[in-house]
Amino acid sequence: MIGNMISKIRKEKGITKTKLASLTEINIGHLTHIEKGERNPSHKALKSICSSLNIPYQQLLYTYDKELTEEQQNYDYINYVSYNTVPAISKIDTYLQCPSEFSNASFAYKVPDNTMAPIIKEGSYAFVEINGLLSHKDIGLFRLNDTYLIRRLFYKRGKFILKANDKQVKDITISSSDHFQIIGKIYIS
Repeated sequence: MIGNMISKIRKEKGITKTKLASLTEINIGHLTHIEKGERNPSHKALKSICSSLNIPYQQLLYTYDKELTEEQQNYDYINYVSYNTVPAISKIDTYLQCPSEFSNASFAYKVPDNTMAPIIKEGSYAFVEINGLLSHKDIGLFRLNDTYLIRRLFYKRGKFILKANDKQVKDITISSSDHFQIIGKIYIS
């Protein structure tokens, strides 16, 4: 996935592969292998790539060693992964012991409502892996316009659909006019 992200970002920024190779001092052949997903960049190379693309290193690092499924590729999943934003935290309530089975968790998010009860209850903490890949029916943390939601992600007829466990909460079908971002995968025990 990291190669797909580098290629996507490079193209969005209008930088040729030749120019990026020159900026990073990475051989163009090696850069091509990285973008095709045939090789992962070293951390030093990734830092150089991020610096040259003017994006945060850590956000791209979260995509390291992850592979997009065919279904995720078909739904352009990569277009909803954040690479140039980081969470803004206004208050730290506490530090939590991270269970070993959630070793990929990046932070814990305090659940603001009961829409995912009984699996995740209001006031509890959900462990989030930033840029964690979500498969069909996985639970994730999403940004939809200016709202943050914990929902199940469904792939249906070329669209993403967010569903709450609470059947009284209306499903949300993501449209092209929505500002939609996949923040990460939620881990639950």
